[in-house]
Amino acid sequence: MAKVTFTPDNITIHVKAGTTILEAARSAGIKIESPCNGAGTCGKCKLYIEQVYPVNAVLTKKNHPVNTASDREYILACTACISHDLSITTDTGRDPKALKIISRGESFEVELDCLVTKKYVEKKGITEVYAGHNLIAAEEGNSTERNFGIVVDIGTTTLVASLVDLNTGNELQTASSLNPQAIYAQDVLSRIKLASEGNGLNILYKEVIDEINGLINEVSVRTRTSKENIYEIIFSGNTCMLHLAAGINPYSLGKFPYTPEIKGGGHIKASDHNISIAKEGIVYLPPVISAYVGADITSGILASQIHKKAGVILFVDIGTNGEMVISRDGRLTATSTAAGPAFEGMNITCGMRADKGAVELFDMEEDYSIRLEVIGDTAAVGICGSGLLDIVGELVAAGAIKRNGKFADAGNAEIPPVLAGKLVQLDGKTVFKVTEKVFLSQNDIRQVQLAKGAIRAGIEFLLESIGVTAAEVDSVLIAGSFGYHLRAKSLINIGLLPQQFDGKIQFIGNTSKSGGRAFLINKGYRREMEQLVKEVEVIELANYKNFDRVFVKCLSF
Repeated sequence: MAKVTFTPDNITIHVKAGTTILEAARSAGIKIESPCNGAGTCGKCKLYIEQVYPVNAVLTKKNHPVNTASDREYILACTACISHDLSITTDTGRDPKALKIISRGESFEVELDCLVTKKYVEKKGITEVYAGHNLIAAEEGNSTERNFGIVVDIGTTTLVASLVDLNTGNELQTASSLNPQAIYAQDVLSRIKLASEGNGLNILYKEVIDEINGLINEVSVRTRTSKENIYEIIFSGNTCMLHLAAGINPYSLGKFPYTPEIKGGGHIKASDHNISIAKEGIVYLPPVISAYVGADITSGILASQIHKKAGVILFVDIGTNGEMVISRDGRLTATSTAAGPAFEGMNITCGMRADKGAVELFDMEEDYSIRLEVIGDTAAVGICGSGLLDIVGELVAAGAIKRNGKFADAGNAEIPPVLAGKLVQLDGKTVFKVTEKVFLSQNDIRQVQLAKGAIRAGIEFLLESIGVTAAEVDSVLIAGSFGYHLRAKSLINIGLLPQQFDGKIQFIGNTSKSGGRAFLINKGYRREMEQLVKEVEVIELANYKNFDRVFVKCLSF
């Protein structure tokens, strides 16, 4: 047995020799980010050599990646096995609460008609609490002024909670954080796999509920609101996230015919899931459209009202699971694509989430001078999703990246000298130096191609399914926390969106949350959307014989 001490938490445990640092950390309750769940592929559980003492107390598994891109070598916690007593520093200096997460989302004027209402019975001196026509609680005295609800946008990467006054419909406070499930598995497919193995479901379920309770506590404390006066929550998220938040195994989403265990359109009891609101509180799960077009898109449809507008409108939620809906005079067709985690900065050499030190904007002027914006106005330490698409888009437009995704030859006379000077060799391979310590690799470009190719292919098949061309689309709505930070120029430069969409693109923010608020403060929309989702045509891209050909074509810039 080896004694392992984790600092700065100052926790000591004993483990068998051969246990990985990641396994030991999880046993100790220490959270080390490993989105690939210890497969050794994402590189996000890195610990620098000088942080592990003594160094000879760690034996590295064969073939693990070694960092040669800087003068600081590191090991990966998931591939480093413990052989003797040691002390490990796991503090990265990053605060999940500092992530740049958008909580705003466009919506429409919603008439107040909440499910939860209160009535003061003067003769009895009590306040009756109703959910519709059902009496769910009786409280001493007149508490009619204290009537609250919560909307939780459960994203694959982030969580946003919003406290709403049910007497007025006003949003009082919001709080956000990283979805802690991302520490274990970075995308929907990997979470389905993890949930289907051993204790995976319990881990993912407990993590998300604990984090939701933390956000509820945060907005309650800020507003001096008693959690006992919060009576209803809306969980707005993709189909897999709803399963995990309800403690239901999403295994059926990972195998044909991909049938959800949860269809939405109903309630679960908050107390059954240890959710910290009134003991009689309830949680509404909005209706899902399909296994991979979830309640977050239902909320987005409601918030954007595309089902009530004339013309051809494309709604795209860009993220790890690219969900999209096209409306032709109110008739809806939907699909989804597995874009993967590249847009969140994962599987990217210098990639990171939208945290302090991340390059979030990269722009080139006419003279090819470069303008960077870094979150926190500090030195760049990595690249987040929006910065990644900017960099690739600008280099494509300038000819430094060719249509096939390969770097151009630095000696090519057509490449501006300022860019040619940044195309350098690192370990025998060409990279683009964004800063002295941050760079873009050829593999990073490939990851962007795969992600953007998946979404572009989905758009092409949606257009084909209703018989319209890109030029005939009247409006393009880009939704989601990640999508809000993007620039239309970059999306068109890399070919994620067709050139014909130029001038038609709107960024509408977190409609999962704003649509969830509409569900919360007007119960009538629940019945309306429960009926609407039954009428949405869902196209399965895998059923198209020419999908592979179209996808490969969409990889080109």
